[in-house]
Amino acid sequence: MIGRLQGILVSRQPPWILVDVGGVGYELEAPMSTFYDLPEPGQPVTLCTHYAVKEDSVALYGFLLESERALFRAVQKVSGIGAKIALAILSSVSADDFARYVQGGDIAALTRIPGIGKKTAERMIVELRDRVDGLLGTTAASAFAVLPKDPLGEASVALQSLGYKPNEIARLVKDASAPGDSAEDIIRKALKAALR
Repeated sequence: MIGRLQGILVSRQPPWILVDVGGVGYELEAPMSTFYDLPEPGQPVTLCTHYAVKEDSVALYGFLLESERALFRAVQKVSGIGAKIALAILSSVSADDFARYVQGGDIAALTRIPGIGKKTAERMIVELRDRVDGLLGTTAASAFAVLPKDPLGEASVALQSLGYKPNEIARLVKDASAPGDSAEDIIRKALKAALR
């Protein structure tokens, strides 16, 4: 219903943002990832939005990046996860890091996110592993995606762009990496292993 807002940022007090759009003030809830990059009050801002209607409430959520909104929507499709945990995920890790944790089956990293226990992390890995790949492969998400700075992450992204599936990537990268390897070393060894 409301997919995007463009206006003047009136105030920002986590987790709330107030945006003036043509004299109408829209109050939105946003993750900390959005707060970090917001302009100063009085400056123009454009937000991707998610409009949620429940039996007892109506809420509007705001995101600076389309990839954040896409992740917010995707994680809520996992049983037992609502907007509160989805915001906690985006406030704790980047969309790219979250995708890598899910694709790599990294339960330890996922359970460090507030509100996510071991069972929830396992459910997210099972239910999102195949979806998170397509989620961050969209044109809008890729335009904003930040390349990971660690060799394992860079190698995983490179293998993903070559068409490997998330579970294959996790196995190949794990088997091919050694301490001190660069992303290129890991990719080279992973491709050799994949061709055997």
